[in-house]
Amino acid sequence: MKLPLFIAQRYLLAKKSHNLINIVTWISIVSVAVAAFAMIFVLSIFNGFNVVISDNIHKMSADLQITSVKGKTLNINDFPFDKIKEIKNVELVLPTITEDALFRNQDKQQIGQIKGVPAEYYTVERIDKSIVKSGRFGTDADVDFAIPGVGMAYYLGINPNNPFTMIQVYVPRRGNASSFSLENSFNTGQLFVNQSFATNQDIDETTILAPYEWLSELIEYEGLASDVEIFVNQSSNVNKIKKEIKKILGPDYNVHDQYEQQSTLYKMMKSEKLAVYLILVFILVMATFNVIGSLSMLIIEKKKDTATLRAMGGDNSLIRSIFLNEGTIIAVVGGIIGLILGIVAVLLQQYVGIIRLGDGSGSYIVDYYPVALQLQDVLIVLATITVIGGIAAFTTVRVSMKNLR
Repeated sequence: MKLPLFIAQRYLLAKKSHNLINIVTWISIVSVAVAAFAMIFVLSIFNGFNVVISDNIHKMSADLQITSVKGKTLNINDFPFDKIKEIKNVELVLPTITEDALFRNQDKQQIGQIKGVPAEYYTVERIDKSIVKSGRFGTDADVDFAIPGVGMAYYLGINPNNPFTMIQVYVPRRGNASSFSLENSFNTGQLFVNQSFATNQDIDETTILAPYEWLSELIEYEGLASDVEIFVNQSSNVNKIKKEIKKILGPDYNVHDQYEQQSTLYKMMKSEKLAVYLILVFILVMATFNVIGSLSMLIIEKKKDTATLRAMGGDNSLIRSIFLNEGTIIAVVGGIIGLILGIVAVLLQQYVGIIRLGDGSGSYIVDYYPVALQLQDVLIVLATITVIGGIAAFTTVRVSMKNLR
């Protein structure tokens, strides 16, 4: 062990002549530990909510989405469905239509999006699990059914258990229709409702699913689609499949994975986590003021020791290294203690569930605060504590040594 580190360790553990210095030192360690605990636990909560949101988005989003580069629609008559289906681990390749619409149920109305999907869309396991089933299933061949999100159903006052519930759908008519006439500006259709789906709040409150052929006829999209959605085997490499599809399609089409389909949401979640991290760093900086106070008092107390070291041939560099190591050790020890306690708390919450959401009535998507521990966060917190503790120690030693000369 190097001499400066050895002496710094002895200073940390040895009893000081003034008991106040011992108290301040341990207060410094505890304050850094509390800050480290808060950082790892709060960041893990953000990770947990991100996982929950991503899982909910994943339920209704295709693994890959293909759109046209040049326009709003793509021609499905010329689209190479067969070639894409031949790619290994590709399960479904489906054309879909998404259009803004006005929905009306009796005296209630709401603006949102209507999405036309083929019947095979509901064979995807995760989509099927998202549908709140009641009565007849929503893909009856004899009747055209709409499947609204639970939020949209609430806004329209829809009771999915009522088999006679019907909504009116108004979509803009293609071409130069007169904006002064409702009949000339919109195509109107009707759909029965006896199902709903529940995933992400943003989707649930704005979207209604409808039969693809019905919507295609209503908005005059014969031979056209808004996009093509691809569902793959969950154990497959999506990026590899994405590259193969790009080779088949060429530059005229965009191919987006789930992250790219919801890029705005994911960027917002990352920005929120970064903002919280910076706030916690500020709290940690405040905690290091205790380290500065403790180290300053120790330097003053050990004035005789430093004089002895100089008499024995020690230079200022050795003395600075001793106290620099002392300050860094205080910060790192506190950080490690806080990290260990934080990791234990996160694992208990993750696997046991200590802190509940609400009163446990089941009104939330999850019953307990979701957390997810990531090694990356542990390393970032430890590095942050080391760097801030080192800077605080360096600044304190530099100023204090000048004053002692």
